[in-house]
Amino acid sequence: MPKLKTKSRQEYRFRAKNYAETIREVSGIFCAVFILVYVLFSASMLHAQVGSQEVAVRRAHLQAELDQLEKDIEGQRQILQTKQRESVSLERDVAIIDASIQKAKLSIRARDLTIAALGDDILEKGNTIGSLSEKMRREKESIAQLMRKTNEFDAYSFIEIMLANENISDLFSDIDSFDSINQSLAASLSEIKGVKENTEETKHALENKREEEVQLKQIQVLERTKLEKDEAEKRRILKATKGEERAYQDLIKTKEKDATAIRTELFTLRGSAAIPFEKALEYANFAFQKTDVRPAFLLGIIAEESNLGGNLGSGNWKTDLYECYKSIGYPTSAEKQKAAFFKITTGLGLDPGAMPVSKAPYYGCGGAMGPAQMMPTTWLPYEGLITEITGHNPPNPWDPMDAFVAAALLLKDNDAAEGGYQAERRAALRYLAGGNWQKPAYAFYGDDVMDLAVIYQDQIDILAAH
Repeated sequence: MPKLKTKSRQEYRFRAKNYAETIREVSGIFCAVFILVYVLFSASMLHAQVGSQEVAVRRAHLQAELDQLEKDIEGQRQILQTKQRESVSLERDVAIIDASIQKAKLSIRARDLTIAALGDDILEKGNTIGSLSEKMRREKESIAQLMRKTNEFDAYSFIEIMLANENISDLFSDIDSFDSINQSLAASLSEIKGVKENTEETKHALENKREEEVQLKQIQVLERTKLEKDEAEKRRILKATKGEERAYQDLIKTKEKDATAIRTELFTLRGSAAIPFEKALEYANFAFQKTDVRPAFLLGIIAEESNLGGNLGSGNWKTDLYECYKSIGYPTSAEKQKAAFFKITTGLGLDPGAMPVSKAPYYGCGGAMGPAQMMPTTWLPYEGLITEITGHNPPNPWDPMDAFVAAALLLKDNDAAEGGYQAERRAALRYLAGGNWQKPAYAFYGDDVMDLAVIYQDQIDILAAH
């Protein structure tokens, strides 16, 4: 091997010295990064543990209060059921109104606590995301330093690298250490990024849930307003009767509707023109013959759907169905609902843009069709059965007869035909919320439907007696 010239040898020695310094700097950076990551991780873990403990204690207290509230709500529900079976009296009706108002107030308080618990979870997730973001920022800076040193490392020739090491084993040790540092930091950064993304997804889901609870609370506030009107009516009754039972019975008689008034009273339908109660009962009885779903209960479902929709107004498929589902992160569902809606409307020769659907409510998206307020993807599987029963091919969600039959079929699938308060209330909740029917936030719907069923059963009994 030829000898290097003196000048070249000095240059190599000088650059080799720089290489050795580069290796030492890289090692120093890695040690600093390691210490930084360790300190940050330890601090974030300690903070997370302390925060988690505080949140866990608070959540336990909230859950205990929630559990007690649910027991109290159920107690008021039992009072209502018991009183509704009693003969009409001043004392009984006053007790029903009082229990209804108390139940609504307890439900609203329960939602407040649920929202507070979700807020704690969201705050905890937010703090975790903040810590992870800071850790990622510092690690990125460290990796940038390493990248700069890597560029310097690549600028050295093999001879210069060899001259910087006492022996060949040191050379390969430096190379292995450098590669190991890069791989470790890259893996750490990747892991933190994954944790951060998962935490953000969880936080987003919790925020959606909290928004849902807030929106449902607004509905409960509306229900309490209705009950407070009942309370005003109670005060008016007590004032008119001066607390005397005989005077109250006389007042009731003056307000009782006769069979003729009941038959001709208009029954409001969502998305369709109102029809006489007698006609609505005819459809309910027809559906009962095919499904065994009690007519008064079916009328309660249809009426409740109309009441909810009446508070919101009408919507259109594009805004309240398609765009709504996309905005909350369900593009696939948006496309499925759109396709089903277009299949239904075009099959009937109807203009999709001209057909009324439910406006997006406080607690989700709209798009429900007609008196039964069924979603397009829910309606389609029942079309064959509806046609077999009504003879309408294709069936029309905005046609009262088709809608009553469709609602009865869905309620039957939810076990309403078993009969009894619990089975019917459960079927009503499933009609509204599907698999989420057990969530306390939706209890108002089942209670309202069952209250309406009592009213309609009284009217049906009056008609049967005439």
